Amino acid sequence: MTFQKLVIGASMAIGVSAIATVPAQAGTLTGASIGGTAANDYLVYDVQGSSTKIVDKTPANVQKVLDGNAANPTGNVELRASSEVAGFDFYKNTTLTGQIGGQSITLSSLTATDWFSTGSGMSTSYGANNFANTWFNQFYDAAGLGTSFIPRNQAFNAFLGINGFQRSSDPNISYVNQNDISGEIKIGLAGHYNLKDYYAPLLGNLGKLLKNEFQASEVVKVTYNGKTDLLYSFSATKSGLSNNLGSGADGLSHSGNYEVTIKGVPPVAVPEPSVILGLLGVAGVFTTRRKFKKASI
Repeated sequence: MTFQKLVIGASMAIGVSAIATVPAQAGTLTGASIGGTAANDYLVYDVQGSSTKIVDKTPANVQKVLDGNAANPTGNVELRASSEVAGFDFYKNTTLTGQIGGQSITLSSLTATDWFSTGSGMSTSYGANNFANTWFNQFYDAAGLGTSFIPRNQAFNAFLGINGFQRSSDPNISYVNQNDISGEIKIGLAGHYNLKDYYAPLLGNLGKLLKNEFQASEVVKVTYNGKTDLLYSFSATKSGLSNNLGSGADGLSHSGNYEVTIKGVPPVAVPEPSVILGLLGVAGVFTTRRKFKKASI
């Protein structure tokens, strides 16, 4: 009997230990849906070979193209896709909402308020205390304009004049993944690996001074666990893709993958079915022995 108790105790200890060490189940974004004040202003890009192409805007396609990662980015969902069109309403947004690790997360395009709010109003001037100035100073450095001796305020006004801020407000979301252990959430943003190819024709003489292969992602607004962040990156890896097929193809878009991160809530660990069955088996031994004792009295 003593030996049996030791075996049962050891089995329970192993079972509890197994539960503690089973990794949590998390993974990618699920239940993806589109919303916002401009809920229809988005595009879905799928992959065909090494090319991206526009596909139908269905919930199934939205979910499908978000299942990549940094090593293998796939298609993407472009939020507020009409940002480069004349008459664009810069005060509306498009959102992508879903669940990850049991928590709700919303990714959104940016509005003029996100960029130019100063706390006491709105300002599109260089030197104002707002996100537009914070971000542009980093963009200026990444583009190598400091070495050309172009004043920051002049570059800012030129960028504002080509609607550069709204052009940077339509993020292409390629994946949303979570680390099972740390809870860290990684978001992939598809963009240009060499942004000079995009901006040089728009900025004229100033465009010629841009550093070759400089990188800057579009900006995404992320709301998660009661906190909102504006996320962006100035470092890309080559995605192995380019927008070469169908309408709107330019052969340049989606060639870079920019990854941004936020701290996430670690998902709750879920024991493997085999572990649960093992513990049920141990519990069954206890039940059987109690019944056997009662029958023997």
